[in-house]
Amino acid sequence: MEESRAKRVEAARMRTVPIAVTPEGFWCCPSPAALHKSLKNPHHHGGGGGGGGNHKPPPPPQQKTTPSAPPSRAPSVQNEPVAGDATDEPQPQPAEAEAERHKICVGFGQPETSDVTVMLYGKEGIAVRMSVHGDVLRRSSAFFAEKLSSSSSSSGSDGHGHGYGSPPATVPCVEIHDCDDAEIYVETVGLMYCDEAKHKLLKQNVSRVLRIMKVAESLGFHACVKSCLDYLEAVPWVGEEEDNVVSSIRHLQSKAYGVSPLLKRITSDNLKSPTDTLAHIMEMVLKSTDDRARREMKALVLNLLKDHNHCTDGSSDISSELLYSSCQGCLDRLRLLFSEATVPEFSVELTRQITLETDNLLWLVEILVNQRICDDFVALWANQSEIAGLHGKLSVASRHTVSCITARLFVGIGRGEMLPSKNTRLLLLRVWLQPLIDDYSWLQCSCRSFDRKLVEEGIGQTILTLPLEDQRSMLLAWLGRFLKLGDDCPNLQRAFEVWWRRTFVRPYVSQAR
Repeated sequence: MEESRAKRVEAARMRTVPIAVTPEGFWCCPSPAALHKSLKNPHHHGGGGGGGGNHKPPPPPQQKTTPSAPPSRAPSVQNEPVAGDATDEPQPQPAEAEAERHKICVGFGQPETSDVTVMLYGKEGIAVRMSVHGDVLRRSSAFFAEKLSSSSSSSGSDGHGHGYGSPPATVPCVEIHDCDDAEIYVETVGLMYCDEAKHKLLKQNVSRVLRIMKVAESLGFHACVKSCLDYLEAVPWVGEEEDNVVSSIRHLQSKAYGVSPLLKRITSDNLKSPTDTLAHIMEMVLKSTDDRARREMKALVLNLLKDHNHCTDGSSDISSELLYSSCQGCLDRLRLLFSEATVPEFSVELTRQITLETDNLLWLVEILVNQRICDDFVALWANQSEIAGLHGKLSVASRHTVSCITARLFVGIGRGEMLPSKNTRLLLLRVWLQPLIDDYSWLQCSCRSFDRKLVEEGIGQTILTLPLEDQRSMLLAWLGRFLKLGDDCPNLQRAFEVWWRRTFVRPYVSQAR
């Protein structure tokens, strides 16, 4: 029992975590998960009764035991052991920051042949000592080549031993303070021991490779930076990852790393206007013959244009000529279809084509509304007296979807989404309100997207924007129809009440006189 308890205590004092081993027999980079766990658990280090954050002061340097080299079969990342019970004599108290520092030892290559120590000090009280090989660092990193060259005449560190495991005076030591990313720094140094760093990056994610590339660039580890760029060029990245990649590599354009293949993923040398591409997309959608595919693509393009408009300053940068050209094409085809449908026994396919062109126009109206350029379409629709005249000659089953366009325009005017002139609003009511009333019963039964209350509010608000005399004529004509049709006619009682108060309760002009 006592023996097993002693083993558990020893395991807590010295954590051993397996790491990767290269084919040459070198053990290169600590397991990222293991090192990350060590760095993220600053209270998980040795020290007898170690609970509650009561750290015993470390003994003087000459009494501290330097961690032994890990066995060749299982190289490791080790937490520095604390020999707190080595003596009963009072020991000098170290600085508080040093007492709280979390200490980790890492070895690379053949530990017994290491001839350089790198001391890494993180901003969160982390201290990492790396036993490395000068020839590997000089060959891989311009930063280490300069540091080791400048320190070749002097031995050891700059005199700041930092209270634990200071290397012998004959071993050069490079100290790096205020390290932002200690975990990635250790991993990047480990990659210096790999012949092909790109293969080592295969199981990493984009975010981690960007962190490695940042550290490698700061170290002048050009081979690693190139391997990171090769990795990023081959793997997919979208959304937030895409923004991070672009921001991380743009400054490398001026250097000989070759970032053009990556940037070509998001930029093109093709000078063809985006308007031409959008025109081609819209033409394909408008001419689609599959109902489901057309419906899905219309929703997709509409949402993409909405997002695009929100990402800009809100002004339209999509060609209005393109959109209105598409609208005019749909209107011309709709007019022709209406003419053909007036003959007796027209085909069912003709009704389907009318529905298709109507749906296309509704989609274009939504795009115009989102781009804030729908005013001219209201005028265009209000002037379609020929289509409105043919409307009554068709069966309600084949024509009623056309009234959905009128209903959408009334809703838009009522919401303030479009601002047509007074004459246009009056013309719209005179030309299209009666056809809308004729189709009202079918619209309520056959159109799932038809919102009766919303449409009635839009019609009423549109009428109330007219001069009072026009309000009177429109609402009195509506009253006669409503008293005959009931629920088969739009209910404009709210607008009627407002007009009544303006006329009989609060005659502003009479009061002014």
